[in-house]
Amino acid sequence: MVAVVDLFGKPLMPTNEYRARKLLKQKKAKIFGYRPFTIQLTERKSAEIQPIELCMDTGYIHIGISAKSERHEYLGMQIDTLTDEKLKRDDKRQYRRQRRNRKRYRAPRFDNRRRKEGWIAPSLEHKKEIHIDAIQRICKVMPITDITLEIGNFDTHVLKAVEEGKPLPQGSDYQHGERYGIATLREAVFLRDGYKCQCCEKSVKDGAILHVHHIKYRSQGGTNRMSNLITVCDKCHTQKNHKPGGKLWNWKPKLAEFKGASYMTSIRWTLYNEVTALLPNSSVHITYGAKTKESRRKLDIKKSHVNDAYVMGLFCPKHRTKPVYFKKKRRNNRVLEKFYDAKYIDSRDGKKQSGQELFNGRINRNHRKDSENLHLYRKQKVTKGKRSIRNKHYPIQPHDILLYQKKKYENAGCHNNGSRVILLPEKKSVALKQLTIYQYAGGYYRVPYESNKKEERTGS
Repeated sequence: MVAVVDLFGKPLMPTNEYRARKLLKQKKAKIFGYRPFTIQLTERKSAEIQPIELCMDTGYIHIGISAKSERHEYLGMQIDTLTDEKLKRDDKRQYRRQRRNRKRYRAPRFDNRRRKEGWIAPSLEHKKEIHIDAIQRICKVMPITDITLEIGNFDTHVLKAVEEGKPLPQGSDYQHGERYGIATLREAVFLRDGYKCQCCEKSVKDGAILHVHHIKYRSQGGTNRMSNLITVCDKCHTQKNHKPGGKLWNWKPKLAEFKGASYMTSIRWTLYNEVTALLPNSSVHITYGAKTKESRRKLDIKKSHVNDAYVMGLFCPKHRTKPVYFKKKRRNNRVLEKFYDAKYIDSRDGKKQSGQELFNGRINRNHRKDSENLHLYRKQKVTKGKRSIRNKHYPIQPHDILLYQKKKYENAGCHNNGSRVILLPEKKSVALKQLTIYQYAGGYYRVPYESNKKEERTGS
């Protein structure tokens, strides 16, 4: 279905794709927007509308949306949020501190740093804004009368106990956690693992120097939870073992993460209050996951985020639309400088290795060595290390839709100093002069339906 607005931008009832193409061809309408696809009538000023409800399956990573009336489902959409927002914030903080240190000395100020009422962490604020932005986009082009949000309050202590197969916490169990009576997190991990390396099983009695390893790397969003930490020795905790094919690569934490549950517990009422304030003409309702699950079972529908949104609310029309999938895209890459490491011949096997792989085991000057000294095996330098500084911004960005020989292609990226573009799915290189921009990706890009079939089966 296609959203429709009148001559003055007021939302009207959606229409089908055939009628939309006909109106565009007859010059009685023009394109108004793309997410969702909307046309604007150039002649009609007003028309009668029917009740349309917007249902949203809120989530930490996946957001399911369904806009429907009593007879038709007009929009079924899933949005995947960014998962590295905290890491980007850390990079931003690092750049700011480096710039401050390069300039003249300025004493730090802390007295003027007060958080406003209702403040939440920036990584959570980002995901909340994606929910609100999606609702605003749809309400701008569809006459939404009711909004239903799935909001839940999760007890992570109970979820963890169920995951581990232990009795549910009662009373003082909420105060007596894994680190109860232990001074540091490092000591708690060593004590749990019996002061033994979980990779080679060497202990302190064997002369092993123990370290705490993140099973899911910090660069991939891993946290400092006890279930994500494990004890390894200095012989196993090397750069090589962190790479693909190493002993520490692709390990999985024993327990699932509870980021999504913590996120919904933190922002549920903030999200509800902001949606109510932004859309005073629409009625905002709340539902819970247990009710959604029961409704889905009654209708005998497979688990997916779009289906969860469909079974919410008052209407469950028989006529459904094909779901569309979008992923949030970072608009700007603030990494202006890249470092390419030098290459050396490894004296042990004669193969090329980077300087990072053959390092001395020391993270910084004031820290003792964390692993074996591999600097001794550097034999001959093959290539020199270099720094590359980006000095221009390409007008065409990844996931933009381009026209080449009257066909649409997706941009995979620019190369050859921005003079050529790689087109998907053929992965062929084409000169920029031969291309025409059809649609900018903006903050979101569309994902093919086939890539989401696995998720619908598993319900992840």
